[in-house]
Amino acid sequence: MIYISTACVKHNKISDSVKELAENGFLNIELSGGTEYYEGYVDDLLELQKEYKINYICHNYFPPPKEHFVLNMASLNDEIFNKSFDHIKSSIDLSKTLGAKLFAYHAGYFIDIKVKEIGKNLSKVHINDKGLAIDRFVKAYKELKEYAKDLELYVENNVVSKANAEKYDNDNIFMLTNFSEYTDLKKQVDFNFLFDLAHLKVTCNSFNLDFEYQVENMINTTEYLHLCDNNSIADEHKCFTEESQWIDILKKYDLSKKIITLETHGSIEEIKESYNIIINRLKV
Repeated sequence: MIYISTACVKHNKISDSVKELAENGFLNIELSGGTEYYEGYVDDLLELQKEYKINYICHNYFPPPKEHFVLNMASLNDEIFNKSFDHIKSSIDLSKTLGAKLFAYHAGYFIDIKVKEIGKNLSKVHINDKGLAIDRFVKAYKELKEYAKDLELYVENNVVSKANAEKYDNDNIFMLTNFSEYTDLKKQVDFNFLFDLAHLKVTCNSFNLDFEYQVENMINTTEYLHLCDNNSIADEHKCFTEESQWIDILKKYDLSKKIITLETHGSIEEIKESYNIIINRLKV
């Protein structure tokens, strides 16, 4: 099944993003960040779901909070951690209201990022104790999994840009960015994995890792993928073409039973082209 992220289109109101996608034939929709909170958004989502017969899943920083913050489930700052924990609980609640079967959020960070730096070059700050941060993340995942009950929780691999890797002298400041870190975390907690291929592509370039080796080892650990393209230097969320590097790589694997979300930023026509490439080239 292929979902389209609401991050693909740019609107302040989530209802406008959903409506644009639905009117263009996309009825499997992943609700993601990039919109603003407003009263009544849940009613709007339910009305649109009924009108268009939409299948929803929620992702990470959705629903939008009234006041923006950086979601970090590994933060050692109690205020940030508690906000993040409460946000995930509200996302779980909304997922159930919308009839979703799963919810995914990003693995944690070893630094506390400022809101204005999200997706950009980071300033250099103190790196938290990684062991303590991972312990906090693991404990929280177990508590959230119990709270979620029959809703499946997934954790997504993070991305480290070339600039941010160099800023921190190649000290990895994020959790879960490669296969080795996946296996280490899996030893501590039995979590479901959301594999973002574009995140991995950038991270491999940043730390000189073998991209194809990483894909080979990670892709069969999960049935849930995020796809878009980039220049291997930063997470650009570009639409992809027939010449995109990972098309030939992914052709080696059976993706027919996987859940795939497109996170491409572009026109509706470009999004449709990316969608058709997945259908025709990857046999999804």
